Parts: sequence; C-alpha cells; structure tokens
Amino acid sequence: MRKPWLVGGGVAIIVVAIAAGVSIRAKSKDDSKDKKPEVTLEFTPAEVVRPLLAAMPERIEFSGPLMAPRTAVVRAKASGTLLSLSVAEGSRVKAGQSLGTIDLADLQSRAAERSAGVDSARARMAEAERMHKSNEDLANQKFISANALESSRATLEATRAQLKSAQAQLGTAALGIREAALVAPISGVIGRRNVVSGEKVSAEQELMTIVDLKELELAGVVGTHQVSLLRTGQKLAVRVEGAAQPVEGRIDRIAPMAEAGTRGIRVVVLLSNPEEVFRAGQYASALVSLDDVSQRLTIPAASVGQASGQDFVWTIEKGALVRRLVITGRRDAANGRIEVTQGLTPDAQVLAARFDTLKEGAPAKIVAKGAGSGMPAASASAASAKAS
Repeated sequence: MRKPWLVGGGVAIIVVAIAAGVSIRAKSKDDSKDKKPEVTLEFTPAEVVRPLLAAMPERIEFSGPLMAPRTAVVRAKASGTLLSLSVAEGSRVKAGQSLGTIDLADLQSRAAERSAGVDSARARMAEAERMHKSNEDLANQKFISANALESSRATLEATRAQLKSAQAQLGTAALGIREAALVAPISGVIGRRNVVSGEKVSAEQELMTIVDLKELELAGVVGTHQVSLLRTGQKLAVRVEGAAQPVEGRIDRIAPMAEAGTRGIRVVVLLSNPEEVFRAGQYASALVSLDDVSQRLTIPAASVGQASGQDFVWTIEKGALVRRLVITGRRDAANGRIEVTQGLTPDAQVLAARFDTLKEGAPAKIVAKGAGSGMPAASASAASAKAS
C-alpha cells in the first residue's frame, strides 16, 4: 500500500504543471494579440529610380567683386595750399590733364636760388678759364713754373665741377616743380576726391583716385581638386549683378600656390568693359563648363542623404529597405543629378527622394499608383516611426 502523502504530493505537482501551461498559453495569446503585424511600405514607380549612365559636364564656379587693375592714386609731391581743384568725383579725365593747382612758392623760390647759383658758378668757371689760358702763355715763355700751371688747371677743373653741381641742383628743383603739378597720370574717371580747394596739403598726401574702367578683373578661389582643369587664356562666362545676360571673360592668371589656411587657388579673370557698363565693386560670378567624354553612373541628387559625414541612399532589395553607403563624384546642379562612383550597381532600385525615419530591413515594395493595400510612400515616415 502506497503512503497517502506520496499520492497527495503527486496530485499537487500535476495541478501546478497544468496551471503553468494554461498561464503560458494565455500570455502567448495576449502577446500575439498586442503585437501588430509589420506594415509593408509601398512606393510608386515614380518614387523609385534606377541609376542612369550619363555624361557629367564639370562646372567650376567662383565669385567675388569686380576690381579695376588700372587705378592710380594722385598724391601731393610738395606741401602747400591747394589753390584750385578742377575735377569732382565722376569727372572723366585724360592722361596729362591738369587737375588743380598747388601754391609752390617755396619750390619756386628754391629754384630761383639754384638758378642764381648756376650763374655764379658759370662766372667763376669763366674767370678760371681766362686765368688758366693766361698761365699757359706765361708758362710757354718760361715766366711761371710748371707747378703754377698745374695749380691753375686744378682750379679750373674745380670750378667746372661746381658748375655741374649747381646745374644738377637747379634740375632737381625744376623737376620738383614739374612733379608737384597736379596732372592725371592715366585716363579714367575720378573715383574719389579727398581734399577741397583752399586746404593745406602735405607731401605724399592722397588727394584723389583715378579709375580706368575699360578692363575689370574678377578674383576668385577655386578648389585644389579643380584648378588643374583651368588654363590661362581660357574663355568663360561671367554674370555681373544687375546684368540681364552673362558676358565673356578670360582667365588672365592663376596663382602658383594655395591661399594660406585654405585649399583654394586664386584665379583672376579679365573682363573687357569698353562701354564702361560695369563698375568696380560690383559682385560677379564666373562659370567654366567643361565637357565630359565619359559615361558615369548617376542618380537624382535628392536621393542622396548624409549622416556622420558619409553619403547614403535607400534601396529596395528582396522586398526590404536597405541603407547603402555610396561614394559620390561630380554633381550637375542644372539637371539635379550626382555621380556615384562606388556603392551601387546599374540595376539597383533607389528611392528617388529622401524619406525621414526609414527603418533598415522594413518590408517595402513597388506598386502601381492606387493599386496597393499597404502603407503609401507619403506615409512611410510615420509608419517607420511607429514601427520603431
């Protein structure tokens, strides 16, 4: 006969096991009831593209203000009072034209003094020549010694040197008067005037600026990865602010080294402006378009996103979303396309636009417009967010 306590214990164990099984099944049913089926994202054919082989013309663009390379600063060469000024800002002048008058009384007085010094030196030299000629006659007649004749010749040479010195000083004074005259060094337009009539000016003081607008320059910076495609003399299009149409420019020079602290090379474009339509200081941009002889794998620029400094695209592979890292190359802003050098194959199915909060591995498919029963692409972001 079995003991009663053994029988009771066995019955209790069976009851507990049955209760645990019932509880697990109930919990599994509850979990399956709470868990929602994962929604399949649907994209129309217009929202999915395949990479295309196309030429990608290289476009190099840089900008900056226009500058006038022929700009002259007129400075006073002597101190004095500005007696008159015959030009104003915007006045057109020609090279050699008088711009005004400065009181040059000090220079003129100094020049008169130098002229008197020349006359005195000339008189002394004439006297020395007469004395030397007389001494030569006396020496021939043995009335004076050879030493006396040499002394006479030395005196003559000294007076000649004194005359040359006086003449040089007079020339310097005359040159100072000529340089002190206010004349235009180049033809152009008065860009800025800093003084007015009656003002006291000092030597080397800036009086006005003359600008020649016949030729203008545009200086910009081009990246080191593109500058090798440019050549001196190369033609390009320049668009100046306020102008309806771009005008033709020419690359005049390319700097031999990069700008300090940058990876850019300075490029200067020369712009012909014979009608003086443009002005110095106007903002302009230059565009160089270079043909491409290669066929490159391209996708819409809107397809490419960026995270942590890396470019990526979303593709549909085997019915699921896949986030693929890509390496991009040239960009065609005009057509809105970008080159992909690595990361995609020509048969890849790429989302044509960037969608927010898409989930890696989420179910996705391409359906005809209005024929799907899942989540449309317009709601893809919301669905992804809920699923995550």
